[in-house]
Amino acid sequence: MAIPISNVTRRVVYAASGTGPYAFTFEILANTDIAVYRDDTLLTLTTNYTVTINSNGTGSITLTSAPTGATQIAIVGNRTIQRTTDFVTGGDFFANTVNDEMDQQTIFAQQNAEGLNRALQAPQTDPTSINMILPRKADRANKTLAFDADGNPSIGISASDISNAVTYATNAANSATAAASSASSASSSASSATSSASTATTQASNASTSASNASTSASNASTSATNAAASASTATTQASNASTSATNAASSASAASTSASNASASASSAASAQTAAEAARDSALAAYDNFDDRYLGAKSSNPALDNDGNALLAGALYYNTTVPEMRLYTGSAWVAAYVSGAGFVAQSSSTGSAYMPAGTTGQRDGSPSAGYLRFNSTLAKFEGYNGTAWSSVGGGATGGGSDDIFIENGQTVTTNYTISTNKNAMSTGPITINSGITVTVPSGSNWVVL
Repeated sequence: MAIPISNVTRRVVYAASGTGPYAFTFEILANTDIAVYRDDTLLTLTTNYTVTINSNGTGSITLTSAPTGATQIAIVGNRTIQRTTDFVTGGDFFANTVNDEMDQQTIFAQQNAEGLNRALQAPQTDPTSINMILPRKADRANKTLAFDADGNPSIGISASDISNAVTYATNAANSATAAASSASSASSSASSATSSASTATTQASNASTSASNASTSASNASTSATNAAASASTATTQASNASTSATNAASSASAASTSASNASASASSAASAQTAAEAARDSALAAYDNFDDRYLGAKSSNPALDNDGNALLAGALYYNTTVPEMRLYTGSAWVAAYVSGAGFVAQSSSTGSAYMPAGTTGQRDGSPSAGYLRFNSTLAKFEGYNGTAWSSVGGGATGGGSDDIFIENGQTVTTNYTISTNKNAMSTGPITINSGITVTVPSGSNWVVL
């Protein structure tokens, strides 16, 4: 069925609500050209859903039962990428066949574009020197994804580095607690020094009382000058000693006050250090939790929740050890985080030529499949495998300059060949058929040798 193929994305996502119908606006050729997902579960045609195709190729799907517990229904273009049509030189070339083939190729291109658009890509304005190839598997295992100074993917910190950062923050908090305890001890020492100063003041007061008593004794010593003089001398000495004790006590009190001030400053610094350490610890824990929610590590299958048991975040990554490959969560499904260039045909430039595999006749594939294409350097021409034999591709007349006059063919048949049913063939002789080689002409077909 030849239909126009619109420029639309071959994917549509709905909030799950009943059995449908759920419409899609991209064109398909058959009901097997789409894949339907209930959340992350791939559904089966007929068993889980049916497809209705409109005359313009768009259509809808209807679920066979209500999607209980599901949140999303996704419809994605999923036509099997293969080519079943083979145009034979001199054969029929019908418009409907060509249209179907071109429709199919356009669908393939849109499917690939839809997948590539959801892959991790560099912006169009990035330099052409950007290299988005990830580091080797052994190097990036259990590491975060980072980018170097040029913007190229590189290896980030490991999970063990993050664990160490948390440990360091915890140790800093413990040190701050110990410092606070030391400050408390210093404050106690200052309190003891203040008590000592109070005791010294009491002793000075007692000495003053003794001096007063000595003065009284001196007055009474008028009856005995010698005893009075001796008592006065003794009293003067005691007063001098008491004054010295008072001075020493005042010095001790001043030193104790200074120690108390220093202890208070130390306590304040310790409190500030503790606050900073706790803030660093909380910041490190928050950074680790954010990283742990984004990069889930290595797993054998697609996770349904993050490492904390919470809902997955769009943009989350993990490494699938079964495939193996890095995968990205789009918000509804896990997809490959990058597309390998292996298997793509290279080209000389954006307007140049494709690099077609080339080799001799003896270097043909040992077990080819229909659709294989190569340049035969022995025969100096392009050839393709139609499922049973290799044959020339293209061809047509040739000649000197721009002449298109001569059609050339070989003179020796070296490989068994069967002319297609209801087809005729023509060659220019003489023709030699090697020993043991058979050319089969089916009933209703002809082979003419001129």
